[in-house]
Amino acid sequence: MSFTIARRAVLAAPFLAPGLARSQGGWKPSRAVTMIVPFAAGSGTDTVARTLAGLLEQEWGGQVVVDNRPGANGAIAALATARAAPDGQTVMITTNSPHGATPALMKRPTYDAVADFTPISRLGTYIFVFAVNEQVPVRTMPEFLALAMARPGQLTCASGNTTGVVGAAMLNRIGGVDVTHVPYRSSPPAMTDVIAGRVTSMFADVASSRAFLNEGKLRPLGITSARRTPLFPDWPTLSEAGLPGFELLSFMGAVGPAHMPEEILGGWNAAIRRVWDREATIRRLGEFGIEQATSTPAEFGTFIRAQIAFWGEQARAAGIEPE
Repeated sequence: MSFTIARRAVLAAPFLAPGLARSQGGWKPSRAVTMIVPFAAGSGTDTVARTLAGLLEQEWGGQVVVDNRPGANGAIAALATARAAPDGQTVMITTNSPHGATPALMKRPTYDAVADFTPISRLGTYIFVFAVNEQVPVRTMPEFLALAMARPGQLTCASGNTTGVVGAAMLNRIGGVDVTHVPYRSSPPAMTDVIAGRVTSMFADVASSRAFLNEGKLRPLGITSARRTPLFPDWPTLSEAGLPGFELLSFMGAVGPAHMPEEILGGWNAAIRRVWDREATIRRLGEFGIEQATSTPAEFGTFIRAQIAFWGEQARAAGIEPE
């Protein structure tokens, strides 16, 4: 993410004192808790949620139920979370869709991405890659752009989340091409159609597509971040591969409904950081193509505000009209 944009977007004081997460970790749930996921089973977010749920079950000795509620680029899950009681029994694994881009993509948002939630902790950053079906006769981004210019409107780009929606618009704008956007409800069905050859390409999170990338069914042309990742050092950024200035940061984190009591929030944050900061967890997430991160609630709240501003600017620059 651009540091200039980040500084400009940090508009308010932190939600809670930075020391909260470490100082108040005594609370734990007395019954099963629900972890809402805004995308379908098999998505990268689902993978992260189920990993975290399993670790928290071991930590707390109780059940953590993963509840997939896909649709509307995360807005359905976000609204359900916002309406839940702030008693610690319901949290959401959010991403840059419901807490970044979706507020800018909706004419009448059904929720307030800041006021309706309690930030708990960051969880990490997805590695997103622009990939094509193995049958597409290109191996680099410049070759893809040349093919797209030769066949205006004929190549297609699937999306199952807002990274894909905004990414497809940026591809056309920065690349000067006409690639047809094909939206899907979530990433797994989009990926299925790309692998089958019904769609040419997609912006895929490595967490859910790594097996297909390893098998050669998807061919990576570049990642969406501003810098190369040590997880896949041979993959160029899209910015250096033919789309100068291309940058999309795809994050994940945990949020609860607004007005969660400090004791409950502290318990959630402390538990997440205990299980998520382990070396074994960091290595496991790296295998999924995820760069691990945690934070205090205050830090994550500030980060969310910055991301909302950043994704709003990207959507406007890409010419995306709110729906």
